[in-house]
Amino acid sequence: MPDATRPFARHGRLPRRRGWATLVMVVASTLAVVLVSGTSVAAIAGAQLASAPKSVKLSKDDQNTAASADITAIPGGANILLIGSDTRVGQFDASDDVEGARNDVTMLIHVSQDHTQLTAVSFPRDLMVPIPACSNPETGTSYPAARSAQFNTALGNGGVSCVVDTVENLTGLTIPYAGMITFDGVIEMSNALGGVDVCVAKAIDDSYTGLHLDAGSHSLEGSDALAFLRTRHGVGDGSDLARISSQQVFLSALLRKVTSDGTLSNPITLYKLAGAALHNMVLSDGLNQPRTLVGLAGMLRGMSTSDMLFVQYPVADDPDDSARVVVDETAAHTLNVALQTDQKTTLGDSTTGRASEEQSDAPSTPAAPTTPAPTAPTGGASTSAPSQSATPLPSSITGQSAAEQTCSVGN
Repeated sequence: MPDATRPFARHGRLPRRRGWATLVMVVASTLAVVLVSGTSVAAIAGAQLASAPKSVKLSKDDQNTAASADITAIPGGANILLIGSDTRVGQFDASDDVEGARNDVTMLIHVSQDHTQLTAVSFPRDLMVPIPACSNPETGTSYPAARSAQFNTALGNGGVSCVVDTVENLTGLTIPYAGMITFDGVIEMSNALGGVDVCVAKAIDDSYTGLHLDAGSHSLEGSDALAFLRTRHGVGDGSDLARISSQQVFLSALLRKVTSDGTLSNPITLYKLAGAALHNMVLSDGLNQPRTLVGLAGMLRGMSTSDMLFVQYPVADDPDDSARVVVDETAAHTLNVALQTDQKTTLGDSTTGRASEEQSDAPSTPAAPTTPAPTAPTGGASTSAPSQSATPLPSSITGQSAAEQTCSVGN
């Protein structure tokens, strides 16, 4: 229980809105697709993209980068932004629609240039940030730049491109690739995988999403998996920050499953997974090309789960609004520079977050397997990449690697 004399921010714990947390599912499922051989990805991507939904254009500079770049050889590594919208339009629970569409979940994926580490950075929806001037692609409405606005309003202002521009301004990175997923995509992908085993340390009881889980291990798929990813009121202190750490429990468990039990060697499962993702996503023009997915496969093949890091963008309570957060400038600068300069990082002594904890009965994590040295990105003979020592991130940055076995903590 928190100290009753010291209030803490709830960060948007408002009964009238039910933010959702499906982005972790698309991250996990996208990784599941690209971890297989390039040949498999090429065949599946070619078939699925032929009838995939509409694509979206990013800003001119980003689009030019995506169109001309080989994703496996982008200087400084590849950056992909994945977005989860809270719209219910056309979805399984459309009767519970909310006004407008908001990027309630936003995750930046950075794959290092030497293909030895993946870093997934989650941005809280209640983060107050500058948002650039944007034009909504559906309505044509123009929105002026804002010095400080809630992060999850960027999608409604200007679609996927506006969210990309906002994250670029915040991090100093160039992001040439982006994708957005719907509710139905999460359900279909979790079904394709046959469920994910998650650990619950303390019972989750959330009437908003209808999720009720006793302490222990649970195999979740379909609407139960979606509810687990969406729940905020049922975990930790009920904040969006707690939900992010609970999402990382699910994501890490899913990645351990798909990389250890032969899931990726099953062509039927793989085809269903790719189809569920592609037919329920809007992809940027650069990301919707088979050659890009093939490139991702080559980049991530053989990467250990211990080198897949999931972190929350560092924030502090907003002194002007207890339901919002602001950027922790010092820690954010360190993270931004590490991403900009493509440094290999570790989480140091940071905690797993507000709504997760280490699984007490989990077996010790085995040493990461030795992987072959990456090949030269533009052809030619293999070259040995120089070993790079990992830089610890500030202890205020929470998260975990996919190799760590953790449990969600109910409230």
